[in-house]
Amino acid sequence: MTIRLLIVDDQELIRTGFRLFLQTQNDLEVVGEAADGHEALTQAAALRPDVVLMDIRMPRMDGVEATSRLTAPEPSPRVLVLTTYDLDEYVFGALRAGASGFLLKDASRDRLLEAIRVVHAGEALLSPSITRRLIEDYATRTEPLRPPAKQLASLTPREREILLLVARGLSNPEIAAHLVVTEATVKSHVGSMFAKLHLRDRAQAVVFAYENGFVLPGSSG
Repeated sequence: MTIRLLIVDDQELIRTGFRLFLQTQNDLEVVGEAADGHEALTQAAALRPDVVLMDIRMPRMDGVEATSRLTAPEPSPRVLVLTTYDLDEYVFGALRAGASGFLLKDASRDRLLEAIRVVHAGEALLSPSITRRLIEDYATRTEPLRPPAKQLASLTPREREILLLVARGLSNPEIAAHLVVTEATVKSHVGSMFAKLHLRDRAQAVVFAYENGFVLPGSSG
């Protein structure tokens, strides 16, 4: 299967560099480019990309707003945010808007390719520095939020345990090894947990877990 890509960045040289590299991959096809959020919405509607590589700081409409509008309807493309900034307001803004991944532009080429394929497969990807900032931010809270009782009650003990591990950034294979179960079992529990909490992917699960106090930095689960 070929993954259709839309590159959104206000710098033409960056778009060109991404396009020239990504088009060397047999399973990737760059179907369009956009210089800002407004153009991204128009291009996405016309070209129907599978994954959008989204910059954050752009004129007219930034990447957070564009991501929110792109991911609102269903079906919608997956959005992988690529930026030189790892400031908290951009991290949280992009994830809350519906981004499935967040990667800094200084990431290696192999990491970029992995991120595109992971996001397209329905998973989420956060760089280690992004996960660290999430933890640091919530560690500063003096009064953690109380988890919503109704949603907490809907989860089985195993699903709650898996939510904690997802929030700490563990992949399905890592969770399977930690719990000594099969990866297929983990995928089943993750899917059930997403459905009960009305989450689309792991990025939303991470934000949900921290925002609602399901997991606290430094806790053992």
